[in-house]
Amino acid sequence: MVNISVVIIAFNEERDISRCLKSVVDIADEIVVVDSFSTDKTVEIAKSFGSKVITHEFNSYIDQKNYALKQAEYNIVLSLDADEELSKKLKNSILEVKKQGFDYDGYSMNRLTRIGDKWINHSGWYPDTKLRLFDKTKGKWAGLNPHDEFVYYDKSNIYKLNGDLLHHSFYSFEELKKQSDKFAKLGAKAYYKKGKKAPFLKIIFNPALRFIRDYFFNKGFLHGINGIRVSYNNSHSTYLKYKYLHAFYTEKQDEKEN
Repeated sequence: MVNISVVIIAFNEERDISRCLKSVVDIADEIVVVDSFSTDKTVEIAKSFGSKVITHEFNSYIDQKNYALKQAEYNIVLSLDADEELSKKLKNSILEVKKQGFDYDGYSMNRLTRIGDKWINHSGWYPDTKLRLFDKTKGKWAGLNPHDEFVYYDKSNIYKLNGDLLHHSFYSFEELKKQSDKFAKLGAKAYYKKGKKAPFLKIIFNPALRFIRDYFFNKGFLHGINGIRVSYNNSHSTYLKYKYLHAFYTEKQDEKEN
């Protein structure tokens, strides 16, 4: 039998965290919630499920997730966001791993996201494969904020589990729009720190190519009006990221000249 620490980072997640915790109580040997000073009932709800709650200042998604890993008692970790939930099939897949043994370096799973009451399984949003069950001693969270990923120190052998990780991220398109703007700024800052450029050709053509890819090649058209809205949002988010990146370089140049 494998001992599993479920690790969740949270901030003002009272709307969603109960759903997340209910889906893992039969899997977890401990639940660790790292909270960045929530002002709602997040902490109260987490403690009602027997979670170990630790308060820690949020600097970035990557830093917070790496800090959270260090708080886990067991090496085998299931890392979730507070607005995620294990489907019944995925839960059973993980229970089977827990019972039979951890035979791989990590286990990935498909993530399915919804907007309102509509699950979006096209437009480049699905399968959105995520590595979330792993041995924490073999790697760490890395990537470009806000898009974190668990990266192994050495070569790894990953097995894909059956079932979906259900992502209750957006209750409306207005929420999607706000997060896209937020993530575009964070992505632009990460690009700027890496020295990536924002030529006008990318600002003009990359968003158009993104829409064509997601609406036509990733079959967004199968979702009707929602497919158009999601594909457009993906395209606009790409535009904003390069627009913000260009602005960072412009501001830096103005500072030098002044």
